[in-house]
Amino acid sequence: MSDAVLSTLSTLSARTALVTGASSGIGWESARLLAGLGATVLVHARSTAEAEDAVERLVAAGARRDQLVELAADFTRLSEVAVLAGTVVKHYPALDLLVNNAAMMAPERCTLTDDGNEVSLQVNFLAAHLLAKMLRAPLSAAGDARIINVSSSLHRTASMNWTDPHRTKKYSRVAAYAQSQLALTMATADMAPAGSGITAVSLNPGLCDTALLPLYGRVGAPPAAGAAAVVRLCLPDVPLLNGEYYDGGELAPTAAIVQEERSQRRLAKLADQLVGQA
Repeated sequence: MSDAVLSTLSTLSARTALVTGASSGIGWESARLLAGLGATVLVHARSTAEAEDAVERLVAAGARRDQLVELAADFTRLSEVAVLAGTVVKHYPALDLLVNNAAMMAPERCTLTDDGNEVSLQVNFLAAHLLAKMLRAPLSAAGDARIINVSSSLHRTASMNWTDPHRTKKYSRVAAYAQSQLALTMATADMAPAGSGITAVSLNPGLCDTALLPLYGRVGAPPAAGAAAVVRLCLPDVPLLNGEYYDGGELAPTAAIVQEERSQRRLAKLADQLVGQA
């Protein structure tokens, strides 16, 4: 979808959006498109320097500086995720959009964060889980907020290792990454409980030429193509079904476990345990 087509569909001029992992790739392009539609965009990156650089490039690409806010948090540290959420709650009593886009490839060897979690599980899923919980109040206050979880079709190949979620006993980087995407997809409905006024969906943005592409080993589309799929689901006149999974702009089937309420409850309990006292 072109920028021109997007701009004719709706306006986001009175809305505030937090985009995680917005320093490059689909996240940066999503921030650019959201700003182009008039939204105030909270631009998250791992460090202050990366956030400032992302904002400078957004301004150079045509965004208004007063629409953009730099936010920094290293998602390998859950304490920084919590500080980020606290900053948003303090300054933005209503948050219209949360785009959980931050993601990383699982390393070749099993790597645990200082919080004790496998690093891709924490960055790709646990950070989003914690943000959704800590930002529940401003999201609910917005009245019709949306959470867009940028997932992957690889979630269909994954399994949850309930007894060893960090896969310390038998590790594969592809299995670890796929599990993180399965967890994110499965947790989506829990991020928007009944009566919250929030709609949460997960999305496969398509195979794009980003830092994650080597995991797939194929040629990808420009990141702007994936961002257009993300931003389309942010538009208030595009109807969404809570808890569902979209491939591009269309509803798509998920792994069977995603729809199992017992597994959803089990994952929510596990995630709460893993984020601990962050």
